[in-house]
Amino acid sequence: MEIVDIAKRVLEIEGKSVLDQIDSLNNDFVKAVEILKNTKGRVVITGMGKSGLICRKIAATMASTGTPAIFVHPAEAIHGDLGMIVEGDSVIAVSNSGETEEIIRLLEFIKRIGVPIIAITSNKESTLAKHSDVVIHLKIEKEACPLGLAPTSSTTATLAIGDAIAMVLLELKNFTPEDFAARHPGGKLGRKLLTVESLMHKDDIPLVYESTKMQDVIYIMSSKRLGIAVVAKDKTKKLVGVISDGDLRRLLERYNGGLLEKKAKECMTENPKTIAKNNLAVEALNKLERYKITVLVVTDKENNIEGVIHLHDLWKTKLF
Repeated sequence: MEIVDIAKRVLEIEGKSVLDQIDSLNNDFVKAVEILKNTKGRVVITGMGKSGLICRKIAATMASTGTPAIFVHPAEAIHGDLGMIVEGDSVIAVSNSGETEEIIRLLEFIKRIGVPIIAITSNKESTLAKHSDVVIHLKIEKEACPLGLAPTSSTTATLAIGDAIAMVLLELKNFTPEDFAARHPGGKLGRKLLTVESLMHKDDIPLVYESTKMQDVIYIMSSKRLGIAVVAKDKTKKLVGVISDGDLRRLLERYNGGLLEKKAKECMTENPKTIAKNNLAVEALNKLERYKITVLVVTDKENNIEGVIHLHDLWKTKLF
């Protein structure tokens, strides 16, 4: 129980440190967000030690949610990496004490090129705070470390503030799930956010017309290998129906040898299931499973045919 009690105490202290930052969400926080929103270049985030590790995570979160951001190590910056900070950028400098030597040495250069500095610090009277354009003040009552030495509450609070900034920027920039998917092409999360347009068949649509003879319909279905023919109104791309492999089997039983002389209009299934190209791929998967079919026709608002998406296309993404 002593082990659990120690862990509980750490979580309680760190949890309180996060909630304490709500009071930091004042006009200075708004100014900081406005600077970052209007940054033409990148948001450069810098910090030493444990703070530096938190800065890396904040930069990664921003970069993946619509705000170009990089981490610059302050010690390496003063030994040659200063060129990574250029006009048009903005800087977030993180230092709990506000007196981190490596960061203080960066201030003169950053000021010289006119890049705005946003400080995240618990010391409003520090050198960093005094020379920054905006200060987000961390309220740190105490570290969760029983020795009061290891950065714990302070780094947790900084991470939370960084996430708050990133999520505010995400909403202000109208960042969408599709935007997120574009930045996460690998991994299951990115695959779940793929759109129908990114997977659908556009150039090899098994397209036939109402007046197309079934002999030609069967040929097109076989050559495209999607198990379906999409039927459009003559001389247009207006969707009017589909003919599936299953339909062909039933039609053969009904018409015997007379099927080949029939026209697509006489054999098609009207009002087929459709989906829009900007829908997520998982929505297409759900629709295919719900109606127990293998193909959806992709149409626009005017019911014009834009493509087809097959269950096999979704299997390849390992969505399930």
